Amino acid sequence: MLLSDLRVRLLLAVVLSTTAAQLCADFLPRGPITRVEALVAIPAAAAVGLAAGALVRRRFAVLLAPMVFVVVVELGQMNLVGPTVDRPRLTLMGVLAWVAVRLALGALLVAPMAVGAGWGVQLAARRTSSVHRFRRTGTAVLALTSLGIVALAVLVAVPASTAPILGPDGQPRPNSIAELITIDVNGLDQSLLIRGVDADAPVLLHLAGGPGGTDLGAMRLDTSLEEHFVVVTWDQRGTGKSYRAIDPTSTLTIDGAVADTLVVTDYLRERFDEDRIVITGQSYGTVPAVLAAARHPERYRAVVSTGQMVDVTATDRLFHDDVTAEARRRGDEAALGRLAALGPPPYERWEEDLVLNDLERGLFTYPEFDGHTEMTSTIWGPENSLMDRLAAIRGLLDTYALLYPRLQQVDLRESVPRLDVPLYVVMGEHESRGRVVPARAWFDRLDAPAKEWVELPASGHRASFEQPARYTRLLVRVLTETDGA
Repeated sequence: MLLSDLRVRLLLAVVLSTTAAQLCADFLPRGPITRVEALVAIPAAAAVGLAAGALVRRRFAVLLAPMVFVVVVELGQMNLVGPTVDRPRLTLMGVLAWVAVRLALGALLVAPMAVGAGWGVQLAARRTSSVHRFRRTGTAVLALTSLGIVALAVLVAVPASTAPILGPDGQPRPNSIAELITIDVNGLDQSLLIRGVDADAPVLLHLAGGPGGTDLGAMRLDTSLEEHFVVVTWDQRGTGKSYRAIDPTSTLTIDGAVADTLVVTDYLRERFDEDRIVITGQSYGTVPAVLAAARHPERYRAVVSTGQMVDVTATDRLFHDDVTAEARRRGDEAALGRLAALGPPPYERWEEDLVLNDLERGLFTYPEFDGHTEMTSTIWGPENSLMDRLAAIRGLLDTYALLYPRLQQVDLRESVPRLDVPLYVVMGEHESRGRVVPARAWFDRLDAPAKEWVELPASGHRASFEQPARYTRLLVRVLTETDGA
């Protein structure tokens, strides 16, 4: 019989694993991203492994099927762009990004395939004696690993949700809104968190920083804005729940981000019957927010920007000067060594910019900072599923790496000398000089119908989240000052 020949069985197992890998590369080029994709991928990988193990009838099938699968998938990702998918960069951040995501995807695909192969060998042992079956210890390991994969699948299966807005009676408040939705934005699915005590209240659209960040969790740390607005937090293209929309990466540009912003704006204006909405941005998010308002001021009631970014290259140069001076003052030879290895800006690689940012934050800390409002601390809420959290980390790496070089072409001092919308720039007391100086230069020269520079105490780059009560009071005042606009 043909299947009695080990070489034939090996060939069939390799073909099976290769086919599965090719299908994965074609339909899930960056691996499973959504909860549904992961819930399909885990049993599918286990089934491929089970078939491969039953064919090979040898314990090494546990390694053979996953190895073939991994090699073919990696080859299929050669044309993708981003530190979590392309070749590992020989830097600490580059290697960590590459390894961390592969460990996660390994748990979703490779581990189920390996365990499936092990059980395939065990099942084949019941039908034929020409099988190198696992002994008790091996079978126990298979059983425990299987339980671990089932537990992982259960965690993956927990959907994202956002709590209803309750009244004093513990029931959802009439006319309130609390939903997670996905809409088409220029042909790509992108996600919105929409919450408000009154669905007829003014609409506020928030753009997170990064580039590549998500603020779904951060906007839920304090709910006071929901008392006055329909608060819409958008996972922009390539971030968080919208990570799948990162491809094609060639079209992930600043102009594309602005075009997406205008589409989301129009969706909200139409849905909530608003002529103009308030748009807020944090860090990188201030750039598409300002550019969108500059191009279509008739759609916006006001722009409120926190940690305003104006010129990334100028910011990097000021960071480099300040970090160098402070490191010399402290006699910090380690920091000076890292600076020497970096060289002066501008930088072409995202890793270099992250190293400079890390040095700046490490040398210029402030007493009130505790990290609880940072993106990596706020992705664990119920608005994000387990897969959303993984996507949030991947988005912060991949989208940052792609947009950082393109963001260096932007200088609001040149491109936005006039803004026909009221502007409120919010800066933390401890915001870095590298951001304040370019922002202040742009602000002072900007021609606008109304503009205000607001400094929030005891806060830094994410002042709106560190001082939410003061920030909400400001936004309420914005409503009053722009009433009828």
